[in-house]
Amino acid sequence: MNEEITAQKSTELFPEEALKDLVEAGVFFGRRKSKANPKMKQYVLTNRGGIEIIDLHKTLEGMEAVLNFVFEKVKAGGLILFVATQPQAVQAIKEISEEFNYPWVATRWLGGILTNFRIIARRIDQFKKLRSDLASGAFDRYTKKERVIIDSQIQKMDGLFGGLQTLNRLPDLVVVIDPNVHHTAIREARRMKIPTVVFANVDSDPDMLDYFVAGNNKARKSINWFLGEVKKAILKGKAAVPVVVPPKVEI
Repeated sequence: MNEEITAQKSTELFPEEALKDLVEAGVFFGRRKSKANPKMKQYVLTNRGGIEIIDLHKTLEGMEAVLNFVFEKVKAGGLILFVATQPQAVQAIKEISEEFNYPWVATRWLGGILTNFRIIARRIDQFKKLRSDLASGAFDRYTKKERVIIDSQIQKMDGLFGGLQTLNRLPDLVVVIDPNVHHTAIREARRMKIPTVVFANVDSDPDMLDYFVAGNNKARKSINWFLGEVKKAILKGKAAVPVVVPPKVEI
């Protein structure tokens, strides 16, 4: 079904050169009409073969607002938390987060990361200390059985806190791929008044989202396109950070 639409209808629906990258990435694929949220109707161009086709002009409008917001947050020194646990998004999320030394969640959202941050921060510090002690040889004096237990504990904690080691304070922005998958993260961010930037399909509730881009958040290529655009905004924001020149000391 998707291949047929791509081959026969995509250029007909979106002939503009400016939309070429989005079309090639399959950003326009929505969800079946039965799964679409009526509140997202304005982001639907048409329906083909039972699949809602996302209006890419609306997608670009949303992206422009998102990129401006991300740019301003980064320029002001904001900390971004990236969240995506879907297999098709994990690698891209880790890459962009690690490039800029931002925290990420790519296995599962641990309840309370935002709303119970003080306790979560203590667990992150505990995990970092265990890793540090392991690297320094502090556990060498332990028995083999004790080392197995410690290694197992570190491995388990790595799955929970491995991507959060740079989360030394509450984030200023949370970037989420698919709010339906990560509704707990969205709820926690709203409760803590932390803005969200979301890649949302037509089955999402826009009332729950601060800034979002309508698009196919199920496909790797489409997700990579979205994160690629976010990366450009981050780079632009970091380049715009004012350089503080220390006062000249006269001798």
